[in-house]
Amino acid sequence: MTVFSERVQRVKPSFTLEMTSRAEELRAQGIDVMNFSAGQPDFNTPENIRNAAKTALDRGQTKYTAGSGTIELREAVCTKLKRENQLDVFPNQVLISNGEKQSLYLVCQSLFEKGDEVLIFKPYWVSFPEFVTLADATPVIVETDPKQNFEPNMKDLQSKITDRVKGIIINSPSNPTGSVWSNEAIINILGIAKDNSWVVISDECYERLVFDGEFTSSQKLNIDHQIDANIITCMSLSKTYAMTGWRIGYAFGERSIIKAMAKIQGQTTSCANSIGQAAAVEALVGDQSTVDLMREEFRVRRDLMVSLLNELPSVNCDMPGGAFYAFPDFSKYIGKTFKEKKIKDSFDLCDVILDLAKVVTVPGDGFGAPGHIRFSYTLGEEVIREGIKRVKKVLEQLN
Repeated sequence: MTVFSERVQRVKPSFTLEMTSRAEELRAQGIDVMNFSAGQPDFNTPENIRNAAKTALDRGQTKYTAGSGTIELREAVCTKLKRENQLDVFPNQVLISNGEKQSLYLVCQSLFEKGDEVLIFKPYWVSFPEFVTLADATPVIVETDPKQNFEPNMKDLQSKITDRVKGIIINSPSNPTGSVWSNEAIINILGIAKDNSWVVISDECYERLVFDGEFTSSQKLNIDHQIDANIITCMSLSKTYAMTGWRIGYAFGERSIIKAMAKIQGQTTSCANSIGQAAAVEALVGDQSTVDLMREEFRVRRDLMVSLLNELPSVNCDMPGGAFYAFPDFSKYIGKTFKEKKIKDSFDLCDVILDLAKVVTVPGDGFGAPGHIRFSYTLGEEVIREGIKRVKKVLEQLN
């Protein structure tokens, strides 16, 4: 019998990917399944980006690139950051990775080790605690206030401060809640991080998907308010440009940290794929009109999804300010039964919804938020209407 490392036993599988896999398995069986679990746009990658990839193929740009990414793409990142985020960043402060997920993993590998603690706010993206665990450090969970846009509970944050804390992870707009934190909340966190010499890891994957107000990067707030916190910002092309399968993301910040991340990447995946990098240059510096069209479509879907969820009996769903997730509270249904089987948690409830309605959702317990369920509104309006209609029929059968 194969004996696996203790690391494998410690890390938890990605249940969001597991739910997506279950949806694909049902589809393969010819079952009409509606997948509200997917964290990816249903749009195709814009044509100008696809054409850039084709051109790169024809030109033979199919070889290894520099480990930290092509100079063209790192310069394009700097151009984008100046244009959209009002940040002056140089190419040697930028790392191109195989998706933002790898950037987040690399920064944890570079900074943390056994005995360290890293603060993570809940509800959290499922991979945050696992990145920390894989670095042999300990994730420490900090409460947020669901009645206040899931913003940090500063009292609980203060109570978690110890000499062992080396970093803090923030994520706004948030997966899974879709909440966009106020600038004041982020400024407060940056100040605490500076006072305690923590590195701030800012996941800004959904920066272009903000529907109400303007997005401001944590690093811009850091500069404007002269806080001087040490921030590594991780951004993505996946959500903004419907490029989830291209696996291109990037990080920027203190040069020494970026260099350390590149060192580990060089010994693991060498570099991000060359064709994806060529396409990413066009994504960042080319025509941005398609991004605006997709964002507006997500806004329409958001409004529809939240409206329909709030029409369900005993369900409450706040309006998310960004990303493409709704995070309604189904806690009134926990403890009910279906065919004499008690629903103990949101995992059970999601299973019942999948079995009866053939609608795939993601249980909030996995995000550290019991009673909630995540619905992705990356599907068309008719699918959203039909999916929530099916969910309602399931709820009516619970006792």
